[in-house]
Amino acid sequence: MIICHCTHISDHDIRAAIDWMRTADPQTVITPGKIYHALGKSADCGGCMPLFLDTMRSSDNLEVPMQLRTLRSEASQERAHEGRSQSHRIPQQFSAA
Repeated sequence: MIICHCTHISDHDIRAAIDWMRTADPQTVITPGKIYHALGKSADCGGCMPLFLDTMRSSDNLEVPMQLRTLRSEASQERAHEGRSQSHRIPQQFSAA
C-alpha cells in the first residue's frame, strides 16, 4: 500500500527500512526522519505522517531497545530535583487595588 504519494513510499518500504536499521544497529532509535533518510528521500507535505507513523508502529522491530526504555523515567526524576515548579508560566501577581 502506498503510504506517501509525494515520495512514493509504501508500507513495505517502511518496514524494510526499519528491519534494515534494526539489523545494522540493534540499539538505534528509529524515527520517521531516519526512515526517509534510509530510503534516500525527504518528507514533502507531511499529509502522510499519521499513516506513516501507524505503519511504523505496526512493525515488530520498532520497539525501543531495552537499555533505552528507562531513560524517560530517569530524566523525569532528575527534573524533579531541579528546584523549579512544574509550571513554566510566570506567576500572576495580585495587587490590592
